[in-house]
Amino acid sequence: MGRGLRAWLGCGVAAALWIGAPILAQAQYLVIGDDNKIHWDDAGKPVFTEPGKDEVVIVDIKNPEAPKIIATLPLTNTVIGPPTNLAVTPDESLALVANSIAYQQDGAGWKSVPDNKLFVIDLKSAPAKLIATVEVGKQPSGLAVNKSGSLLLIANRADSSVSVLTIKGQEVKLVDTVPVGDPAAAVAFTPDGKHALVAKNTVNKIALLNVEGDKVTYDKTDLSVGVYPYNVQVMADGRFALTANQGNSGAADGGAGSVTVIDLKATPPHVVDYVGIDPIPEGLDVSPRANLAVALALNGSGAVPKGAWYAHPNTIVDVLSTAGGKVRKVGSVNAGGLAEGVAFSPDGKYLYVANFNDNNVQIYRVTGEKVVDTGKTLKLPGHPASMRSSVP
Repeated sequence: MGRGLRAWLGCGVAAALWIGAPILAQAQYLVIGDDNKIHWDDAGKPVFTEPGKDEVVIVDIKNPEAPKIIATLPLTNTVIGPPTNLAVTPDESLALVANSIAYQQDGAGWKSVPDNKLFVIDLKSAPAKLIATVEVGKQPSGLAVNKSGSLLLIANRADSSVSVLTIKGQEVKLVDTVPVGDPAAAVAFTPDGKHALVAKNTVNKIALLNVEGDKVTYDKTDLSVGVYPYNVQVMADGRFALTANQGNSGAADGGAGSVTVIDLKATPPHVVDYVGIDPIPEGLDVSPRANLAVALALNGSGAVPKGAWYAHPNTIVDVLSTAGGKVRKVGSVNAGGLAEGVAFSPDGKYLYVANFNDNNVQIYRVTGEKVVDTGKTLKLPGHPASMRSSVP
């Protein structure tokens, strides 16, 4: 057994104590990143337009079926990359938004290049405001904050690393960079904050990290998962980690997607199942209160050739249950076109889905294992590329 797995196991099955983690206080916000500079032509190829019109939108969700926009900040954001490039600290004092891609003039047009910016937003200010910009790794694509709100991890695709940042009040500081050997698309903490999982999408693996205080280590312990794992999340009770696997290097071809199930309480942690879902899952979130998760399957609703047999107008929200110790697909419901971000409300009774093509957030009610469209939406000023609530 490798040192990494021994560190994960700790004292016997102490990892099982993740269950029963403290319940977070009532969240109030959705943080949404809009990308208003890209569209796709009839061949499904990206067309880059002049930058400078993106925004980060802060939404009050205290009234869950009637959310309202309370701030709009003119900050660069991108749809290129997983929709987890932002986070909210558990005390709801800060929003953290990374910009993965910047634009450079390319003749008469524009081209994309990796960026390295993390925006720190004060949510307690009225209205919310930008208070700092921190340089991190290249193409920061996935963010995760631990439950205590003291540590931020950022998965960087262009330099195959994880940035480690401390959070002390309003100060967010880069303290380390951990190489992981391959492009890192997304990252998630375990509920106890002692470990993290990193999706290495191009090599179909999940890296296991050990966390002690602000010291994060990786000893090359990986788990092989499904093809092109683009997102990773850990269930609230700490039992399972889930990865959303797109297949085909993330390019739509009509083939089914999958979710890999990792048993984190097993000795050692390992993959125990694969669940088939609809094509090209990207957004992934877990309920903070129940054994429920959802994956957004793009389903050919964006970045595909016009008229392709697998092109469809709507994303599919696939609903997964972990009740009874096994992950099962228990239903699905339609969302809008190219739905990217997804977030549960803090009590798990509502689900929000951000539709890029439709410039809105769709509101669903969650009852048991059923997710039902309320028919209500929140209109946004631009195209939502990513979204998170106060509950990671």
